[in-house]
Amino acid sequence: MEPFEKAASAIDSLFSRSSLPAGVTRVVPGSVEAYWPAGFTLSGINAGIKPQRKDLMLLLCDAPSSAASVFTTNRCSAAPVELSKRHLAASNGRMRAVVCNSGNANAATGSKGLLDATRMAADTAAEFGLKAEEVLVASTGVIGQLLPVDRIAAALPALGAAAGAQQWQDAAEAIMTTDTFPKFFAVDVALSAGTARIAGIAKGSGMICPNMATMLAFLCTDASIEPSLLQEHLSAANAVSFNAITVDGDTSTNDMAAVLASGRGPVVERGSEDSRLFGEALRAVMTMLAQLIVVDGEGATKFVEIRIEGAANDDEAQVAAMTVANSPLVKTAIHGEDANWGRIIAAVGRSGASFVQEELAVWFDGLEILKPGLDAGFSEEEAKKVISKDAYAIRVSLGGGPGTAAVWTCDLSMRYIEINGSYRS
Repeated sequence: MEPFEKAASAIDSLFSRSSLPAGVTRVVPGSVEAYWPAGFTLSGINAGIKPQRKDLMLLLCDAPSSAASVFTTNRCSAAPVELSKRHLAASNGRMRAVVCNSGNANAATGSKGLLDATRMAADTAAEFGLKAEEVLVASTGVIGQLLPVDRIAAALPALGAAAGAQQWQDAAEAIMTTDTFPKFFAVDVALSAGTARIAGIAKGSGMICPNMATMLAFLCTDASIEPSLLQEHLSAANAVSFNAITVDGDTSTNDMAAVLASGRGPVVERGSEDSRLFGEALRAVMTMLAQLIVVDGEGATKFVEIRIEGAANDDEAQVAAMTVANSPLVKTAIHGEDANWGRIIAAVGRSGASFVQEELAVWFDGLEILKPGLDAGFSEEEAKKVISKDAYAIRVSLGGGPGTAAVWTCDLSMRYIEINGSYRS
């Protein structure tokens, strides 16, 4: 199956398990004349960082746009992360472009790495008539290697020549590393003054356990919205999307999620019903992109939602859910299709969440595996029918509290070890 066919299949599968908020409509590539929001052009080419695959992406806005971003909290953050933080602050949240390379992380490269990231932004700005501080820079790939900035600079004219309003496919491919398919999604949201579109691309497959995010995501909208409000919506959506996924429990050095708003569409004002609807739509796009990353987790064969309910509060529910989702013992049981509920409650028990052991209950989809009172009188045959599926949910009740959380994880397979045991070769 070709990468974009695989992506479409994954989207359809995920979409069948969820629903969009009222007033939000999925945009299907090819079903409308324009997939990407108005005001933006994109491109992706090979700049020679990788031998053959696309490795350099440009996202360009035709005028200064509102921008917001969240970044990795890894203390070994990469040079492009540090530079992009500075640019976002210096421009007061008004950006014109994102330039991103794959194949080289420009991380753990010291002062030379920061100079290279600065040059990457400056060369992009010079090529397209921008200010350097209007450019967000991102990189992904191998850590500890110097960035081939001369190759990037030489490729910028071709990158600009390839740019177009509907070249998001090339852009999505250019940011991939170990991904097996590109990640993309778009929605329309009906607002009081018209329809706004939100679209995004993302990459991520391994080193995924966000804090903020161990991946890259670039989103655009034609809505007219102030940077501070856009930042609030991005941060809120990030908490329940990119910060609610895990593949392997590792937080990367490089990653970021950014959204740019061209202002070509309807106005979104603080405190309005439009603002609420816009936030829900942005969350829907980011949730789909986040779930696609889990589906494409390195070596993954299963997509599993971990849902905690009955916790003392949402924070404790989140801690418990992420502990279960990150447990190697749970993840290997998922891969082996073993209904080993003991591993699940053991993970919950060490998470720090408060509960009474005898009140625990566990379900695989709708099948109750563990009843309160530590009663595990379930049918192994019926459980096998659930856990042999490619996607299902593990639901755990901690008692009668109001706290809930959902995170998404995948299994841990031998293929994950093969991929990461030879990542640099």
